[in-house]
Order: sequence, then structure tokens, then C-alpha cells
Amino acid sequence: MKHWRLVSLISLIAVILSACGNANQSTLVPQGEVAQMQYDLMKLSTIIMVFVVAVVTVLFLYVVVKFRHRKGEENVIPKQVEGNHTLELLWTIIPVILLIVLAVPTVSQTFKLSDEKQIAKDEKKKDAIVINVNAHLFWWEFEYPKQKFVTSQDMIIPVGKKVILNLKGEDIKHSFWVPSLAGKIDTNPEGTNRMWLSANKEGTYNGFCAEFCGPSHSLMQFKVKAVSQADYDKWLVSMKDQKGQAVTADAQEGEKIFKQSCIGCHAADANDTRPPVARLAPNLANFGDRDMVAGIAKNNEANIKKWLTNPEAMKPGNLMTGKYGDLTEDEINALTAYLTSLKIAK
Repeated sequence: MKHWRLVSLISLIAVILSACGNANQSTLVPQGEVAQMQYDLMKLSTIIMVFVVAVVTVLFLYVVVKFRHRKGEENVIPKQVEGNHTLELLWTIIPVILLIVLAVPTVSQTFKLSDEKQIAKDEKKKDAIVINVNAHLFWWEFEYPKQKFVTSQDMIIPVGKKVILNLKGEDIKHSFWVPSLAGKIDTNPEGTNRMWLSANKEGTYNGFCAEFCGPSHSLMQFKVKAVSQADYDKWLVSMKDQKGQAVTADAQEGEKIFKQSCIGCHAADANDTRPPVARLAPNLANFGDRDMVAGIAKNNEANIKKWLTNPEAMKPGNLMTGKYGDLTEDEINALTAYLTSLKIAK
């Protein structure tokens, strides 16, 4: 009776947890062409595995029932099938067929997704969307080389368009992963990896680092925002004109503190011409428009102040901790006003 209670409890927990997922961060809810191709391969492999398990289970149950111990038949030996050529052919040919059924589409799709020549060809097109992804401890930078500007934490793409990504790690190995849009790919310090993805509909898709990289590995998150082509074109123009100008008196005071204490690592101008290795911290040009602080907490004044007061408590091992000394309450308030003001003009 206790066993059935345990089974019931586990089943209930599984049902509850199944509702906790986010459709925009699940490989099982594909939202783009690449993700759909990979999902189809997962379905195919699952169907094959379930088929094999079902056949083996049926055969096992048949043997258990057919050849179970019976009173008075202790010395009866079942008919032996050793050397039966028909059976040997069957259990050799069937697995080969199943492997071929799985291997052909897997190899085909793998070559399609990693075709360097095709990616290079697409990149040269006039209307190609190209983004350089630079992974740092523990944040993400997105450079739009054709438009010549840089942003971080939020990658903006147009819906329904192929987006080519050039990925590199600026310190150690990381791994770029947007589950609902595409599979994982490493970002290595010693070379650039390339991939492409697309989004079928507008929305915000959660991205992660999928390669353990330190104490805040699980907090190295980012967003991919798919918008309409019109909104994307408008955003590109606005970002090129974004200079991070403070407006209010508090924000102007915060700008002075920023230029004294933060400018060595951060930039508040999207048109940052420094090489990626010299960009030591996230570009903050449109910080006020972002959903998250440090990629992990809702973007509001309370969380901004919490981050400025003790970044180590929010993201252990980050490079900002202890770099500039303790800020006074007035300095934190002024910096918060400045950072909040960094928005794209509507």
C-alpha cells in the first residue's frame, strides 16, 4: 500500500512540475526553423526507441508467461533456437534498418545546419543579418557589425529572418543556447564558431550559457527579442543614435560618477569602437529599456541599487565586485537615476 502512495505522490509532483515550464525556453516547444528541425529529429529518435522498447517488452512478457515454471515440468527443456538463421537475420537486419532511418535525416540536417560555405554565402548578401556574439564572465555582448554598434544582454532580431551568428569566448569557454530557437554551440577563446537561427513569431526567448564556467554559470543568462521588421529597422536607427545622454539633474550627477568610476570598463555609447577584448563590462547604452539587471533580476530601481551596493550577492564571481570601492547612498541614487535614464528615444 505504501508503494502505491509513493507512486501517486511522484505522479502528482510530475503533473505539477510539467506546468512550470516556459514555452519560450523549451526545446520541446520549437519557435524557429532550426529548433523545429532539431525537434523533429528528437521525435524520430524517440519513436524508434519507444518502438524497440515496446517490442522487447512484449517479447519479454511472452517468454515469462510461455515458459514460466509449471509443476511437474521441472526437467522439461524448451525448444532451443540457437543457430536459427531466420531469427539471426531478423535481429540483425531490423536494428540496421532502424539505424539507417535515424542516421539519414540526422546526418542530412547536421550538414545543413553547419554548412560553413552556405553560411558564408548568406553573410555576403546585402540584406543579411549578422551578429557577433561575445561571451564574457558572466554576461553576453552582441555586436552588429554592419550597423557598427554594440549592445549587451538583449539580442534583438527580426521575426522570420535568418540570423547569422559569429560566436567567440573572450575569456574562457562558454556555450550559447536559446532552447526554443536553436541548439547549443561553444564559444571558444581560440576561434570563432558560426551558426544561424530564426524566430517564427514575435516574443522574448530566454538564452543561457550551457558550459560550466564558474560560480555564476547558471546566472549567465540573456534574452533574444524577436520583433517585426519595421520595429527592428527603427531599433537599428535608434541604437546608432544612442549616446547615453542624461536629462534630469540626478541623472547628470550620476553621469559624472559614471565617467569617474565606471567608464574604464563600461560604455554608455552604443557606438563603441574598442575591440571586444577591451570591452570589459556590458555596454549600457540602452540599459533603461532592458527587462533585467545583470541578466537575472527585474529591471527596477530597487534591483539596480541592490546590484550597485553588493554585486557579489547577486552574481558571485563577477568582475565588478570590489573594483571601485564602496559607493555612498547618494552616489548609488545618482547612478540609478542615470542608468534608468539610458533609454532609446521613442
